[in-house]
Amino acid sequence: MLKEQAEALLDEVLKEHPELFLIDFTVSSANQIKIVIDGDKGVNLEDCMTVSRAIEHNLDREAIDFSLEVTSPGATEPLTMPRQYGKNIGRTLEVKTSETTVKGTLVSAEEEGITLEWKAREPKPIGKGKTTVLKSVMVPFSEIIKANVVLKF
Repeated sequence: MLKEQAEALLDEVLKEHPELFLIDFTVSSANQIKIVIDGDKGVNLEDCMTVSRAIEHNLDREAIDFSLEVTSPGATEPLTMPRQYGKNIGRTLEVKTSETTVKGTLVSAEEEGITLEWKAREPKPIGKGKTTVLKSVMVPFSEIIKANVVLKF
């Protein structure tokens, strides 16, 4: 009952704010509601407060005791939905597939997958020494096991 009410309110607020989207929604047996949202341009505190208020102000605490937490994915959390890649274009990602792990700059996010680019040092085709080559790979979403933004300090 609580889950259904919270889910309906969540759907409503996300329809009112189409730039936001749901990453995770859980309700524990102790009535702890946890919602993780993201946005096409990121998520700020105001976005979390908007979602929180839309749910909290429309549930009756007199009828049922609950706790509510609305957050955005942390910087170290893996990207889990194709929609999250668009806002990370230009950033360095580490993408793991069943075949390999690729680290490169995200240059595009299409409907079917992403394209990464990176520079590699390779032997010259003729003669001695190495040359820097720009490499590129398209990775379908279906092949991505895990993808993280590489944080720079």
